[in-house]
Amino acid sequence: MNFEDIYKRYAPQIFRVCRGYTNDIDYARDLVQDTFISAWMNLSSFRNQSHISTWLFRIATNKCLRAIEITKRMPPTELPFNLAESFEESQEEKLDFLYQCIAELGETERIIISLELEGLPQAEIAAVVGLSNGNVRVKIHRIKEKLTQKFKEHGQFR
Repeated sequence: MNFEDIYKRYAPQIFRVCRGYTNDIDYARDLVQDTFISAWMNLSSFRNQSHISTWLFRIATNKCLRAIEITKRMPPTELPFNLAESFEESQEEKLDFLYQCIAELGETERIIISLELEGLPQAEIAAVVGLSNGNVRVKIHRIKEKLTQKFKEHGQFR
């Protein structure tokens, strides 16, 4: 598989993971670009000891974690939209709300749920975050409960 094929296959997934971290589409695009630049520069050192997807997601999560550190030093001043507004939401607005909820989770939880939403097997998620399969399974369950609660609190589930 050449680099262009790798990019076409994994860029959309990497984008969604990065968006889950940042809750900012433009910033997520920048992180995807940074991820693939790093992958390109280090492709010759990839030793096939894991799936290429695991390696790429690890690069992306490292980029996102660094971005979070920078963001913590310069926190945002406002939310992207007013949660108190009452209106019929489109699918895109619900997706935006989901990404906002994910962005409010802890760092490890954001990594885990973003990779879970991308359909990565739990064993690969465990390899990316450095936890056991059982621990990842429990964390996924708890994260889903947290997200469900947030949606219920804001009238997303009826």
